[in-house]
Amino acid sequence: MVVPERPVLVAPDSFKGTFRAAEVAGAIGRGLERAGLMPPDLLPLADGGDGTLDALLVNLGGETVSARVRDPLGREIEAGYALVEHGGTALIEMAAASGLSLVAEEERDAWAASTYGTGQLIVDAVDRGARVILVAVGGSATTDGGAGALEAIEAAGGLRGARIVVLSDVQTPWERCAEVYGPQKGADPAMVRRLADRLDELADRLPKDPRGMPMTGAAGGLSGGLWAAHGASLEPGAPWILDALDFDVRMRAARAVVTGEGKLDEQTLQGKLVGEVGTRTRQAGVPLHAIVGTDALDAFGKRMIDLQVVAVATTLDEIGAAAEDLGRRLVTGEA
Repeated sequence: MVVPERPVLVAPDSFKGTFRAAEVAGAIGRGLERAGLMPPDLLPLADGGDGTLDALLVNLGGETVSARVRDPLGREIEAGYALVEHGGTALIEMAAASGLSLVAEEERDAWAASTYGTGQLIVDAVDRGARVILVAVGGSATTDGGAGALEAIEAAGGLRGARIVVLSDVQTPWERCAEVYGPQKGADPAMVRRLADRLDELADRLPKDPRGMPMTGAAGGLSGGLWAAHGASLEPGAPWILDALDFDVRMRAARAVVTGEGKLDEQTLQGKLVGEVGTRTRQAGVPLHAIVGTDALDAFGKRMIDLQVVAVATTLDEIGAAAEDLGRRLVTGEA
């Protein structure tokens, strides 16, 4: 009996700040085909941070819409998000309205930066009929505990029965978010203390206390504010997205999985996407390979997820060439 050939599943994260996951997946796919393999199954992914909307929209379909909202410093901008499942579910990246990338380095103001615009996006989605609002909370400029977003939601009359699901790529609790993330948002040590005090005061006023809860400190406490005030579900982004995109089914149908990210290191194994992919491939006995921008993970870390071939590439051409080399090794049985 002839056993049908199985495709390679290409399931990378973005190379953050450099290439979107879809670009990485496309480059890997082209390289594998040049090596003589059948067309791969392309599954660009994300972990709840930047790129989540792209990953879900590419795979689930839907439409993009936009709204006029305030950026972190209160300036009016046009911010986009997506509607899927016939408009019943909205996919919002908080970075589109309240992201650090919207504020020039010399403009960063950790105290003034507000999530009000993210609240406006949530309200706009509710106005359009969405009943489930997915909020990916990576890349924020803010440390306001979601106070701005809560203000915008309250001003619009609340969620009117809609449900919020927060997708987080970190486990940081509320009380640590100022010290962990404040400095990258422009806060000096004195400002970090002021931000922490403000978060403490806000926690005392919220209907539930977010302190001590994993993931409540994501996006400067936006996740915790939405959880405490509106009962938002807090979900680790990587496993949620893999489940939503039927990763396990597609993985078991593949001869191997090729993943990737900008930097492979110890954080990869602490809830990041590639670590979650590796946990699942190891449990299923499916070979795992990776193409990454930087390889800083030691041999023991690689063994933990049975990561076999690791190639380093920093341009799309290099990623394609690395995939072609890997593809030849797969064809000959060397990998």
